Amino acid sequence: MGQMGNAGLLLVNTLINIYLFLMMLRFLLQASQADYYNPISQSVVKITQPVVRPFQGFLGPVLGRFDMATLAAAFVLKAVSIVAILQIAGIGMPPLTQVAIGAIAAIANAILKIYFFALIVMIILSWVAPNASHPGALLVMQLVEPIMAPVRKVIPPLGMIDLSPIVVFIAISIVDGIVVGALTRAAGIAGALVGL
Repeated sequence: MGQMGNAGLLLVNTLINIYLFLMMLRFLLQASQADYYNPISQSVVKITQPVVRPFQGFLGPVLGRFDMATLAAAFVLKAVSIVAILQIAGIGMPPLTQVAIGAIAAIANAILKIYFFALIVMIILSWVAPNASHPGALLVMQLVEPIMAPVRKVIPPLGMIDLSPIVVFIAISIVDGIVVGALTRAAGIAGALVGL
């Protein structure tokens, strides 16, 4: 395959990973019980609904705080895209276990990236506009609070300084390096299509 073909496959993989990122954002917003009527939440749901809708039929409603239809749709989307991209590239059909592991690694990678970027936005907002009422700011706070609250119980703020984001950043880096890294290596050639 030529340079243009490789660039095209890279572009397709990037677009699929961005859509997977939005699907995992939908999943995490539901899990963190963020405001469903927030305009950003509504946009994410509308963008991802065409892919999630078929899975809602047989997976039913949300189980507690977890939207299993979105998770299943993301897994199938990434697995199918891995197979399709590798077939088009002329590499052939990888073992299904590697495809499944690659899809799981991509989902875990997307979740960790969402938390990473949300924490950065939260930190910047805490300096610039600590009491912001913008829908995006409120959504970020609602998204990261479930992972920040347990850390804040162990490490309370020192006056005006909150050290809990540092601990969460370290935890994200460790999970990304160990768990996602191991999954990516275990996925073999399918692992090359994991990251954003």
